[in-house]
Parts: sequence; C-alpha cells; structure tokens
Amino acid sequence: MAAVDSGQGQVEASTLLPDSQLDNPQSIEEPTEEPAENSRSVVPYLLETSPEFRELSDVRQRGWETPEDDKYLANMRRNADKSDEKTSVDFHKLMNTLGQEIDTATNAFKIRQVDSTPPAILDICMAPGAFLEIALRKNRGSHALAFSLPVSCGGYRSRLASGLNAKRVFLDVTMLAADMDVDRIPEGHEDAENFCPGNLKKVGFLIWSYVLRQHTHAPYQEGREAKRLATAQLALGLQHLTPSGTIVVFLHRLEAWNIVNLIRTFHKISSVRLFKPTTVHAKRQHPEAIEAVKRWKIIWRVATFASDEEYRKVILDEDPSVETLLEDFGPELVKLGKEIWKIQANALADAPFMKKSE
Repeated sequence: MAAVDSGQGQVEASTLLPDSQLDNPQSIEEPTEEPAENSRSVVPYLLETSPEFRELSDVRQRGWETPEDDKYLANMRRNADKSDEKTSVDFHKLMNTLGQEIDTATNAFKIRQVDSTPPAILDICMAPGAFLEIALRKNRGSHALAFSLPVSCGGYRSRLASGLNAKRVFLDVTMLAADMDVDRIPEGHEDAENFCPGNLKKVGFLIWSYVLRQHTHAPYQEGREAKRLATAQLALGLQHLTPSGTIVVFLHRLEAWNIVNLIRTFHKISSVRLFKPTTVHAKRQHPEAIEAVKRWKIIWRVATFASDEEYRKVILDEDPSVETLLEDFGPELVKLGKEIWKIQANALADAPFMKKSE
C-alpha cells in the first residue's frame, strides 16, 4: 500500500526511513493527522496483535535514536527542494519502475471493459506522468483526462510522452468546487476567484496520490491542505468511477488513523489489495460508496469554507470510535498489513543510517 509509503519504486530497497520516503524525487508531504485524529490510535492494538508491526516499531525506534536518521532525511529534502532536470528525469524513471512493478504483480493497469466504449482514465495528480503512460499504452484506444498542479505552485514537472491521447489540465484539484457540489462561493472568500467550474465524466481507471510539500496555498488552508486534497480526490474519483473500475491509490503509514479509516471504507465497498501500493477494484453502486462520497464532500467543504472550530468538530464527528473501528476492522487490518510491515522492517533495518550507527 503505498502512497507514498513510499517504499514504492523499488519496494524492498527504498523503504528506508522510519515512515518511508521516496529515495530520490521531489519530496512529498506526509499528510499529518489532525489533532482530533491524533487522539485516536490503533497502534496499541497492532502492537498487541501483530508480530510484524511490533518488529517494525522496534526497528523504527532504533532508527529514531540515531542522529544519522535526521541527517539522511534532511539531505533528501534539501536535494528535493532544489529539483533540477536530472532529478525530474530520475523521478520519472523511478515512478515508471514502480508502475511496472505494480502492474506485473496485480495487473492493476488493465481496464476491465464492460462494453465497446473506449476506456477512459482520470489521473488526478498526473506529473511526472509515468503511471498514466503505462495505463494508456496498456489499454488500446484509451483516452485520459490528467490534472496536475502547476510547477509554479509547487507541482512536479510533467514528463508524459507526446503522442498519447491525454488532455492535460494544470490546476489545483481542490479548487473544483462545482464537482464538489458547491455552487455558490461565500462572498469575500480568499480563493473566490480561483475556484473552477467542473464537468467530469465517468472513467474506468483512476490514479490519485498525495500532497506536495512545496504546494503553495492560502493561509486559511494551513493545517487543512492534506485533508482538502485527499477528500477532493476521493470524492471526485469514486463518484466518477464506472462499476468494476479500478483505483490505484498511494498512501502512507498503514497504521495511521486516517489511513486505517480510508482502507476500512474501501474494504466495505470493494476488493482491496495492499501491495505497497494499494489497488482498489471499486464497485460504486454499493450504498457505502455513495455515503463515502457524501462524507468526503462534507469534509472538503468544511476544510475549505468553515472555521477552525467547525473543522475540528466535523473531523471528530465523521470518524468512528477506536473501539468501533477495531471491532469492525481490526483483524482484517492485521491481515492486510502483515506483509507491508515485514517489508518495511527489513528495509529499514538495512538503511544506510542504521548501519552507520552500529
């Protein structure tokens, strides 16, 4: 599962940091949990029930105790923030390697067609474009709508090959207010002129990922941007996915409260496979899917337009209690995470900064 659990590209080799970072590319921001979410944790349950998670926690702790960890991460972020042409090329190669690896293991990039309609793809955070390129080449006659944050706003450089049937639109997807069922922007809102009209069509394949660490945003979005992006991507994607369509989702830290909640939701409405990437074969007709879209749109609206107090309240109100979640989903979470945590622990134990501290 991954999104940037980021052990992706070379799964075993590059899951090096305590919570995993991409080995080379522009840094991707960890979607830190809200204070309300921090008060809820499944970690004690996992420590008690999952030997693999206990092993990972032990290795993480050893990593956090060495100064080499901090130096390693600081150097990665410094290089990422000074992204140049070589870094961009390397990142594209890395993501291509990752995409090919996912597809070989899961066949996730093959769209299951139900009729003769040409396959449609939606990539909500396209750049650098490697995943979309794999999907387009694998599905003959397919076409794509690809959103990407402009480089001037902190987005990645697009390296999508020319000649592919893809319409590229450079914008911030959190500004697609019309597609999030918001017809009227409050007067005086800081981003009033930046919201976009929308008219997304049904697609059979969806790719979405993460919050960029260098993403520029208005002051009111501080502390909310990860949630705004995640809920916008989820609601827009699931709402416009055809029956039996596929979503490839990049996540980070399987044990984090917001990630556990997300996987639990998908588990109710679809078949879920955690590979280190996560492949979700969604069946949108499921009532839980419709409710999930509604819930994500509510959270997006509150994160975009409401006060901090209202925002904190909706985050608390929309989530189940720890007890309810673990009763409903705890054993399945342990089963899904077994191989993920084992890979993370082994990779982290072999990290350069761990060896230096020995």
